[in-house]
Amino acid sequence: MSGERLVDICGLKYAYPVYTPGMERENILRGLNLQIKKGEFVSIMGPAGAGKTTLCLTLNGIIPHSTGGKFGGDVIICGMNTKKTAIAELAKKVGIVFQDPESQLFSMTAADEVAFGLENLGVPREEMRERVCAALQMVDMTAFAERSPFHLSGGQKQRVAIASILAMEPEILVLDEPASELDPIGKSEVFRVVNRLRNEKAMTIIMVEHESERIAEFSDRVLIMDQGRIVMEGPPGEIFNKTEQLRAAGVSIPQMAELSSGLRERGYGDCNFITLEEGENYFAGKA
Repeated sequence: MSGERLVDICGLKYAYPVYTPGMERENILRGLNLQIKKGEFVSIMGPAGAGKTTLCLTLNGIIPHSTGGKFGGDVIICGMNTKKTAIAELAKKVGIVFQDPESQLFSMTAADEVAFGLENLGVPREEMRERVCAALQMVDMTAFAERSPFHLSGGQKQRVAIASILAMEPEILVLDEPASELDPIGKSEVFRVVNRLRNEKAMTIIMVEHESERIAEFSDRVLIMDQGRIVMEGPPGEIFNKTEQLRAAGVSIPQMAELSSGLRERGYGDCNFITLEEGENYFAGKA
């Protein structure tokens, strides 16, 4: 991980437009500050309505350019101020994958789906083929290149959606609850791809997710949002051992962190693990 900042957010406030006369605007984001370095994997958690998805939409300029509303502060992405930069330009730097894979797919084949963004950019045909093949291979979907996306499982559809973003070669990948609408098999497929991107590509990844076990395993840093603010921030080992604060914030806690907390309450002061591997190492040391 380098020291280069790809995301620099200062004093971010945002309220969606009000369409009912007399209603007051309500700030969804309330003076949020955030910096993310190149190669960092940052996970965002928090209760419904905390502003997580709204934050994601500010990263590629959808907010404020497409939504209107009242926007304050600055969002700087790869040196570009989103208030002054077109969405099309920001999309070259930031790719977003949303919750519902169905809403992101519309082409006749998986390969066509991945190629769509490249066609819009005017990428030469030979380079396009190479990038489509590489993106499908990265998400383990090469065998389904000519399959209709609508005949794929939920996990496979989401992997195609991720491939379509990877083909654009963005510097930042944003995943907004990418597995929330998938069955357990689909979730495993998507998180396997996310782990591969982290380990092999060293991409800068921002992921909104509720699967705390996965977050504990993957993340360099965890942010807890509530009422439009970041209320906790730090490495997974630090955040997930604050069990009481997390319960109060309505955030799920990894089972191993719960076990670790219970053991500390029983006098095992050196017990401090949040993943299965860390727990195994702890108990092996006690054997």
